[in-house]
Amino acid sequence: MSKSEREVKPVRIIGTGSYLPERVLTNADLEKMVDTSDEWIRTRTGIRERRIAADGEATSDMATAAALRALEEAKLTAEDLDMIVVATVTPDMPFPATACFVQDRIGARKAFCFDLEAACSGFLYGVETARRFIECGAIRTALVIGAEKLSCVTDWADRSTCVLFGDGAGAAVLSAGNHGRGIIATMLGSDGGLTGLLNIPGGGSRFPATAQSIDRRLHFMKMTGNEVFKHAVRCMCDAGTRVLEQSGMTIDDVACVIPHQANMRIIRAIARRFGHHCMKKFYVNLERVGNMSAASVPVALDEAVREGVIKNGDVVLFIVFGGGFTWGAALMEWNNGK
Repeated sequence: MSKSEREVKPVRIIGTGSYLPERVLTNADLEKMVDTSDEWIRTRTGIRERRIAADGEATSDMATAAALRALEEAKLTAEDLDMIVVATVTPDMPFPATACFVQDRIGARKAFCFDLEAACSGFLYGVETARRFIECGAIRTALVIGAEKLSCVTDWADRSTCVLFGDGAGAAVLSAGNHGRGIIATMLGSDGGLTGLLNIPGGGSRFPATAQSIDRRLHFMKMTGNEVFKHAVRCMCDAGTRVLEQSGMTIDDVACVIPHQANMRIIRAIARRFGHHCMKKFYVNLERVGNMSAASVPVALDEAVREGVIKNGDVVLFIVFGGGFTWGAALMEWNNGK
């Protein structure tokens, strides 16, 4: 394949899939666990329920289920894959990569595999990584998965955070093709100076697992909510605006916006900044699944496609934000070739 041939073929998503665990944890259930109420949770987050993985159900199990559904939708087999990327902050183990477990489970013998950690922005970071591999001709087909078992790093005694998070996985198959424009523009950003506002302190080389680190509850998520809110709104709005400007488009050209499903107040604030009419463009499943970190955007995407909210020819805007801080946006003309 010549360089000129590679340049004229856009990279697009040709199949999506998702998986949600069976167990539903409602706000009423949380009322029995911590000092909170359904009204308090709904008014501050927009969440009514979330999914919780079963005992013994690991991140790779959920990722595998989503991957198989994405491959089926793409009408490909695992043997067709050249690369597997799993975006997660809750890997099965520190190593090997969760992507390697998925590779083995689905039988993707040709694929090289690695995990990517950019918190809630991870799926979009993974898509951009796969896009560049495909564009340069190194590979033809990639599987990008966002998968999280946040229930295992949630402090169920902390009412300010335990109401937010859920488990799940979403996947997308990327390939080059001749249908539509595919990925039109992307923007990624980070600010390592704000790491202390959203993190899991324990478990790494800074605070390895000890009896003391466990007693201090360092292996659970810590978040400074008000500060995260402000940075999330600003960074996601800026990223979305930048990719629209790069493409010579406005929000009026966008058929569907898929934001990171963090908090309904964040999503509404972003929509207002884009324009009073824009909320109707935002696809939101937060009420049913909570914040699933790297899994949020791919699960929402799969649902939107399967529900017919996104159709071939639609321009879709993705905007994300996560711990790090990390953030980003991508603009895509949807066309899965079907």
